[in-house]
Amino acid sequence: MTSSRRKFVQGCLAAAGAAALGRLGFARPAWAGAPELDSSRPELSAQGPRYLELERSGELERREQALWELSKSCSLCPRQCGVDRMAGETGICGSADTFKVASYGPHFGEEAPLVGKRGSGTIFFSHCNLLCVFCQNWEINHRGDGRQTSHAELAQIMLSLQNAGCHNINFVTPTHLTPHLVRAVRLAIDGGLRLPLLYNSSGYESLEVIRLLDGVIDVYLPDFKYQDAAIAARFSDGAPDYPGHTAAAIKEMHRQVGELRQIDGIAHSGLLIRHLVLPENMAGTDGFVRWAVSELGPETHVNIMGQYSPQYRAHEYPPLSRRPTREEIAQAKLWAREAGLRHFY
Repeated sequence: MTSSRRKFVQGCLAAAGAAALGRLGFARPAWAGAPELDSSRPELSAQGPRYLELERSGELERREQALWELSKSCSLCPRQCGVDRMAGETGICGSADTFKVASYGPHFGEEAPLVGKRGSGTIFFSHCNLLCVFCQNWEINHRGDGRQTSHAELAQIMLSLQNAGCHNINFVTPTHLTPHLVRAVRLAIDGGLRLPLLYNSSGYESLEVIRLLDGVIDVYLPDFKYQDAAIAARFSDGAPDYPGHTAAAIKEMHRQVGELRQIDGIAHSGLLIRHLVLPENMAGTDGFVRWAVSELGPETHVNIMGQYSPQYRAHEYPPLSRRPTREEIAQAKLWAREAGLRHFY
């Protein structure tokens, strides 16, 4: 998945430039509005996602305003930079009052329940609040490659992905952009959006923000990268509080959406955790799988990813300078089995 995701981003960067974002405008398309339900697409249910009711009741607007308030002295993530992003100031993530999209399109490199036959409607955002030294997409997360995008354009992207047949809208690295996302979702709802929304993040989240997303997000897809504070501080730009904040955020995500639920093999709600196996167990996989079973239960869906490869500055931080061995990956899967996890890939 690591290599396929990187290839997807690289392949889309040019297309997401002049050919895609540069010419998009939010014109209500002919197919928008209350779309005709396609019986072959279980994700387009008659009831629709919970965010539709939040918008009808006015609650989604209230959530959006609460998120903008957190941007004024930014506390959208555990970094708590305190900058006034509404005034154009930037913190660690590098984002101010605007945002960038690096690429978007149907993506087939995600987990099978997210991809189906038509792909996950994936939108890669620029910048990141965690900034790992082994980042596979460092060009967009660290360097900030991408194009400035308006809320109307982002709404149109979501609608175009729905129209292309994608099974969901997959927000990648959205943590620092949550008020922008909710604003664009509200515009897209007016255009007929009704796909499940995926929140695909590093796991380094503010509990307050995740609570504001209750009912907005249908599927949470967080990483749980490390169990050790010192390792998190060394590899992720001085974030020793990563394990604690991530554990709390994932427990709240699980409270909101529960176990991964599927219709005809396609996920429509729930939690799926990603855990990347690192050399010499730097990720603390044995501790992570025990935590997952103890705190969330054995039915939790976990992707134990064995495809780590040194990217960005990883060569400066041995043992991250090498891939995990087959034995290390096999041991990680054995720990998951011994811990009692029933749904791990």
